[in-house]
Amino acid sequence: MGSVFKKSYTLPLPEGAEVYTRDGKQFARWKPEGKRTRTAPITTGKDGSLRIRVKASTHTAKYRDGAGQVIEKPTGCRDEDAARAVLAELERRAQLVKAGVLTPKEDAIADKSAIPLVSHIEEYLAYLKAKGASKVHFQARFYALNRMQKECQFHRLSDLDRNTLERWLFKQVEDGKSARTMNAYRAAAISFAHWCIKTNRLAANPFEGIPKANEKVDRRRPRRALTEEELTRLIEAARKRPFLDALKLNRGKKKGELSARLKPETRKRLELLGWERALIYKTLFLTGLRRSELASITVGNLELDESYPHAILEAAFEKNREGSTIPLRSDLVEDLRQWLTNKLLLRREKALKLGEPIPARLPANTPVFNLPEGIIKIFDRDLEAAGIPKRDERGRTVDVHSLRHSFGTHLSKGGVPLRTAQAAMRHSDPKLTANVYTDPQLLDIAGALNVLPKLPIGVKEVRALEATGTTGAPEIPDSFLALNLAPTPGLSGQKQSIPDNLAEIHGASETESPNLPSNPKFLPRQEKDTANNRSQQCPQNNFGDPARILTWDLMLRRHSLYTG
Repeated sequence: MGSVFKKSYTLPLPEGAEVYTRDGKQFARWKPEGKRTRTAPITTGKDGSLRIRVKASTHTAKYRDGAGQVIEKPTGCRDEDAARAVLAELERRAQLVKAGVLTPKEDAIADKSAIPLVSHIEEYLAYLKAKGASKVHFQARFYALNRMQKECQFHRLSDLDRNTLERWLFKQVEDGKSARTMNAYRAAAISFAHWCIKTNRLAANPFEGIPKANEKVDRRRPRRALTEEELTRLIEAARKRPFLDALKLNRGKKKGELSARLKPETRKRLELLGWERALIYKTLFLTGLRRSELASITVGNLELDESYPHAILEAAFEKNREGSTIPLRSDLVEDLRQWLTNKLLLRREKALKLGEPIPARLPANTPVFNLPEGIIKIFDRDLEAAGIPKRDERGRTVDVHSLRHSFGTHLSKGGVPLRTAQAAMRHSDPKLTANVYTDPQLLDIAGALNVLPKLPIGVKEVRALEATGTTGAPEIPDSFLALNLAPTPGLSGQKQSIPDNLAEIHGASETESPNLPSNPKFLPRQEKDTANNRSQQCPQNNFGDPARILTWDLMLRRHSLYTG
């Protein structure tokens, strides 16, 4: 038989507490701010300090579970009768487990069903952080789960419901949210539920089967790749813009003119800033690194003097958390050498002025580039300076991540096999490389057709000669004249005219007058069917009907004009 009680625990002696003795025992008396005076017995801690012993405000249940183990479990009840009701339910479940009606897993799920959902979400987020999730991923899950919990009115695990979540997602679509946002909410909910299953909080995923939104038909910010000419202009504009902006006057009569006076040190600083931005853009394009990944590269991550120059991308900073080796092209290696050499010289000059030890080399933890927080706005201003539109006529945009799209597109344009491009992009799925990070607008599809084999037909050029006078007449096949001239029984005439210049249809040659069969039955089978079909389409007219185009005699006379 179980029991309920208020558990005792000790606390440090409150500051300003009065210690007194009663019936041979020590007590402490103190008055919390804004509350009535409280008393508690005093005990000695393990370290010899005085501590007070207090009781919990809620009851704890003590009972034997289905395996016979003594369990103490908080009931959360201040009232003893309510606590005993909780104890009775716990003992009932213990008997069901002992009898085999419930499994221990189902019993554990029932225990956690009463815990507030926000507590489960907090534990899940702590799990993500311990797992090493990126800051962006962690914040996205934190926002999505807490928003769904509040707006869907999910207070307990038992409240999780597919229909409720689907209705909420549909409302977000009506409010203008994109398909990508909806899929992010859906992924957060399903991932959280899977974690609850693994930790014996749920028996099944209540959100299983919620369909994904089609992101292809609802792309809010489709990106485009930059052409080679645009990349050149962008890098050139990024290199010059800091200095040119400083030269431009912003007020007075000469507003807008490049005539401001700059100190030599200011000029040098601005030139270095432009050099760094241009090299950042070039590195992003030639490596396919993401902005956050490039920001994590330090001097110690560069291996420029190896036979295979590369940069080491540590797993903690890569999106898939695996870590990669990024190959570096020879011209980029030379640019990085010059940049780091100049960076070392500046650090030596600074150390010399401050009287500090002059460094022999850059520390390994020195970032290669200082990517500013406002790189997105800086990139937009560089686009404007380069004369590159932010959005094209199809609504596709250009941003910092477009340099990664340009990397994948130019690999494909250069004939790099898809599997190689996939490895360079560090994608797990080749569909992502081919469909998302390859801009078909920059591919030479028309030029690609030239690699197909040539297939000559072998037909010589046929020229039509005009038949004039007695120089010759066109050769008219029997089947052609039979089709157009042979009368059809039951018809007084045929609504079928002969072209004025048969030489335009048949090659001209000297020949005898062709035989003219008088009935379609003398035609070959295919031509016979054609003639019969045409004759059936002609309406029956009385003799002399003005609707007739050519009579039989007129056709013969007209033919004689061509045969001479």
